[in-house]
Amino acid sequence: MHIVRFVVLVLFQVLVLNHIRLGGYVHPYVYLIFVMLLPINMPKWGLLLSGFGIGIVIDLFLGTPGLHAGATTLMAFCRPGIIKLVSGTQKFESIQYPNLNQLSGRWFLRYTLCMVVVHHFFLFFLESFSFKLIGQILLRFIISTPISIFLIMMILYLFKPERSKEKNL
Repeated sequence: MHIVRFVVLVLFQVLVLNHIRLGGYVHPYVYLIFVMLLPINMPKWGLLLSGFGIGIVIDLFLGTPGLHAGATTLMAFCRPGIIKLVSGTQKFESIQYPNLNQLSGRWFLRYTLCMVVVHHFFLFFLESFSFKLIGQILLRFIISTPISIFLIMMILYLFKPERSKEKNL
């Protein structure tokens, strides 16, 4: 399942979303869903390797050596802390994967917001590697973040697993 998600998200990102550049400021990234939907109790090394893996594949397609790998690795590193921050006192004994059936849409929106902010902020600063272009960096961040969040939430709702596997005959 993870391999299929990986391939589909990479292809969608590379073949469709990477060609959307309105004025050079809109950069929607939905491949982040791959890291977001990994098992909650996944070992830290697995998260980091998964984040790096999808990031480096995106880098290979975009010709951006290490930018996406760095941003997604940082996002994967921050993920356990973000889950704790977003969840508060909520426990996950019965939840193996973050999904919309077991967690509320509000929880997922906060989770997505935090993950996208970490990724985009680091990626856009890493891309320019300078504080001289701070206005342009912030503009790209402010415009791209809500668009990415909207697309991610839309994809999560569209491909939300059914609540019950049992069908009425």
